[in-house]
Amino acid sequence: MHLARLCVAALAFAAANGWAETPLERGKYLVEGILTCGNCHTPRGPGGALDTTKRHAGGPQVWETAQYKVRPSNITPDKETGIGDWTAEQIKAAIRDGRRPSGEQLSPQMPYGFYKIFAPADLDAVVAYLLAQPAIARKVEPPVYKVKRMTVDIPPGAEKPLREAELTDPVKRGFYLVTIGHCMECHTPMVEGHRDFKNSLGTGSERFEGPWGVTVSRNITSHTAADGL
Repeated sequence: MHLARLCVAALAFAAANGWAETPLERGKYLVEGILTCGNCHTPRGPGGALDTTKRHAGGPQVWETAQYKVRPSNITPDKETGIGDWTAEQIKAAIRDGRRPSGEQLSPQMPYGFYKIFAPADLDAVVAYLLAQPAIARKVEPPVYKVKRMTVDIPPGAEKPLREAELTDPVKRGFYLVTIGHCMECHTPMVEGHRDFKNSLGTGSERFEGPWGVTVSRNITSHTAADGL
């Protein structure tokens, strides 16, 4: 029943904004495109390629800091190892607020600081799409939290849900998509354990290592000396 309500809400939003999309199409566009959820939440093969037969069933990465040790969780609707027993509201709270059904805080490795801006109907569409995917039973090592409360970096201007009427403004819509796509997560350097959104938003210089070698994020600001894409 909650899936039907989510679809109705997202469909009304799409119709109001002139998008020829069903709620599930909108959810797919967001989950598989803008949000790139599978990049973290999907297992990888020996060469680093995504194992699409287990899409969204939990990633192989391990992130360990002084505050936590976590792996990307199984976000398929499997009732035992995924989110199949969560309500739509609980899933939305995890995405937007970083809160598990138990009330426990998710690690900031999940970029929910970028998701507080989510337009309500878009968030409904994301949840509807996730719940419509195949349930895959795959247990992921549970998180270990070493502190009770973790600080979450929130980009300036993204502290609360965007009003749907604002999405008709091209600049605000662009800001919205860049934010939920968490572009500035990689393209803003870390200073003392936090993204320096205040002084270095979009200036790049973050290093990423993987099977491909080393990648350094570029400066994507409008400065004339920026690297560009």
